[in-house]
Amino acid sequence: MKKLVYTFLVLALMSTSCSKYLDQVPDDRLTIEETFRTWSTAERFLADVYRRVPDEYGQRDAGSESNRGVWTGGSDEADFVWGFVRSNDINIGNWDANSGFVGDYWRNFYRGIRGASVFMENADKITDLSPDLIKRYKAEARALRAMYYFYLIRIYGPVVILGDQVPSVDMNIQLPRSSFDECVAFISSELEKAAADLPTVQGRTEDYGRITKGAAMAFRANALMYAASPLYNGNTDLADMINKDGKHLISQTYDANKWKVAADAYQSFLSTFVPGTYDLYRENDASGNYDPYLSCRNVILKDWNKEVIFARPGSSIGPRQYELTPYHNGASSRDVKGSGGLGATQNMVDAFFTKNGRNIDDPLSGYVKTGYSQYQTPNDTHPIEVYNQWANREPRFYVNITFDGSTWLNTSFGEITTRLYNTGNSGKQTGGGDYSPTGYIVRKAMGTGKWDVDNRSVILLRLAEIYLSYAECLNEAEPGSGEALRYLNLIRERAGIPQYGSESLPAPVGQEALREAIRKERRVEMAFENNRFFDVRRWKIGEQTQNGPMYGLNISSDLPDFLKVVVFETRVFNKRHYFFPLPSNDVNNDKELVQNPGW
Repeated sequence: MKKLVYTFLVLALMSTSCSKYLDQVPDDRLTIEETFRTWSTAERFLADVYRRVPDEYGQRDAGSESNRGVWTGGSDEADFVWGFVRSNDINIGNWDANSGFVGDYWRNFYRGIRGASVFMENADKITDLSPDLIKRYKAEARALRAMYYFYLIRIYGPVVILGDQVPSVDMNIQLPRSSFDECVAFISSELEKAAADLPTVQGRTEDYGRITKGAAMAFRANALMYAASPLYNGNTDLADMINKDGKHLISQTYDANKWKVAADAYQSFLSTFVPGTYDLYRENDASGNYDPYLSCRNVILKDWNKEVIFARPGSSIGPRQYELTPYHNGASSRDVKGSGGLGATQNMVDAFFTKNGRNIDDPLSGYVKTGYSQYQTPNDTHPIEVYNQWANREPRFYVNITFDGSTWLNTSFGEITTRLYNTGNSGKQTGGGDYSPTGYIVRKAMGTGKWDVDNRSVILLRLAEIYLSYAECLNEAEPGSGEALRYLNLIRERAGIPQYGSESLPAPVGQEALREAIRKERRVEMAFENNRFFDVRRWKIGEQTQNGPMYGLNISSDLPDFLKVVVFETRVFNKRHYFFPLPSNDVNNDKELVQNPGW
């Protein structure tokens, strides 16, 4: 009787390497028939496929079995203080095809892909599940498989597409990479097929986190947008990225229609699901008035709100909140004492608009570089002394950034003022190994209670991202599109800042100006949500944004010298860094697999 070993193997090492999973099963070997006879064991099999969904709050431990990212600290948004965090290696160019996290994503997503295929191939054998539910769960597996391919191509570029093939454990894979366009075509087709058999919403609380029709169609549109983006669409810098038979893996001819195809996919999603299924999250204050600060803060904190399209239920929220909570030496409770080890860069701080919706370098912004003012931030109940650069900023600034002198979110133990200068309660000298490396601390996704919790999901896709992606695709497909401006303004209206084209703020004129406005809005709205790392790559601007000096405050000094903007790190980014290298072992074993350029 045919055996299924509960293993998922590295693609090109499938004959020599394995690791057990699904520990709930006492015996690690079950027959196909035993595994898929009843839903109780088949469900655990499918649950293990879901386990590959990235846990993006656990980025200190990059890769690992839950595909934790290196994306926040590995972009110009932030920096981790601890040297062992792998994003620090990426930032200084100290990594290669043998680095452990490089192989983790490759292995783990292919494990999920193989597991999804096994489930799809055998689900019809389940005896105690209705045909309709079997169809639905097979669609979930199909969607997960396509999503894992999407995650792979974001990281590595073109990959090997296995289709419905389920390689045996003793098979020596010798397959070439598919082109990027072929990868996206497969992902798009599979997600469309899956969506037909998926529910629009999950009816039971215990099913939250499972794939829905909307999640599948949103991921499909995202994949199509990537195919249209400059890194993949007519990128002659990658003319030598070819298979051994001479096949180009990246399109060498620009195709403007790809933007229209992506825009149409987003428009289809929006017309189908908005506002009935999804809508921008909005919240009123205690007086019943709309509050943009609470709306932009709590969209991340309130599980399964109407803006959430896809989220991972089990997440490393406790470790992430430890990174976001300042050291607060002398505080009376551990609940308000963390590390503050994830520092926001000055580059990111300066990206937020002023309260009148303008860039800080706009002469009409009202931005003041020096001095202090009494100012009441949206988080405060009374005015506090604020350095003028941090006063009169838009609500999202206060959602995202903890700055020196700001009031901590958790007031259960009294009002705590965070001091980030060298000898302050959360400064470098005070914290020892736990302090912000930039003089600012990331605040987004920090709850208002204790940091040590484990019962919140991590949002992987929300409607605001879809609005901004749709606006981007429309502007590229229909230059200067009024519809693109409308969706951009929906994000600004929710954020509580003037809309473009209003009496106080002129609209961008022309495609290039609107493109810049969309990119700036995306940077701010999606800050610290793992988009920036990939956006600058697909836009092909990483050599400008990720290379060279990164700025922060003078953390080794007390006030006033602390406020001087200094270079805290010089980062390395060149053309090879647009893609991760393929793991060297896999390239060595699969003779058809070509390495990414420069690695």
